[in-house]
Formats: sequence, C-alpha cells, structure tokens
Amino acid sequence: MRYYTEDHEWLEVSGSTATVGITDYAQGQLGDVVFVELPEAGRAVTKGKEAAVVESVKAASEVYAPVSGTVTEANAALEGTPDLVNSSPEADGWFFRLTLSDPSQLEGLMDEAAYKAFVDAL
Repeated sequence: MRYYTEDHEWLEVSGSTATVGITDYAQGQLGDVVFVELPEAGRAVTKGKEAAVVESVKAASEVYAPVSGTVTEANAALEGTPDLVNSSPEADGWFFRLTLSDPSQLEGLMDEAAYKAFVDAL
C-alpha cells in the first residue's frame, strides 16, 4: 500500500517495512536535484522529524519521516546520481527504507486519491 503526507513524502509499505521518497510534485517544486543526504542504517527516525536532506539548484529542503521507525537501508544510487529523484521520484529515486515502529501512524496518512486532491487544491 502507498501512502502520502502533506509534506509531499510517499511511503510504500510491505509488511513492517516502508520505502520512503518524495513525490513527483515535490521534485518538480525543487527543480534539478544536485545532492541528497540520507540517513544511515540503524538510525531511529521519528514521525514528522527530519530524516534526510535534498538540495537542488533552487534550495535545500528537509525530508521528514512520514512514520517512526529504524532505517534499514539508504538508496546508495542517489549518492552518485541524485538526479534519479527528478527522473524517477516515486520509483528508483527512493530515499530510504525503514522498519515501522508504530504501524498505527499510517492511519493519518493520505492514499493516492486524497493526495491528488490535496495537490490540486494547492
């Protein structure tokens, strides 16, 4: 199942693991991504707190953890090719994976239809 946040992060959940990235809308607002700072495996992240940083030619922006958990993997491909965030934001340009510490936190997130309506209203 895929979920979205009002901060334009997405997460794809499979069992107790979630893959996290930024949405196509977010990458479009940022412009050309030139650098990504990712969390290390083993780091605990807290819902709503900074988990990563993405820098573009326009600005630097925080990527917030959409749920709390422990990072299991960062997308190493982004170190050499951060522009994957632009070309494939909701697939190959994912940022990190984590193990959910509180699956009930998913309840406050949007599904794809709700996120589309949210973006259309911006």
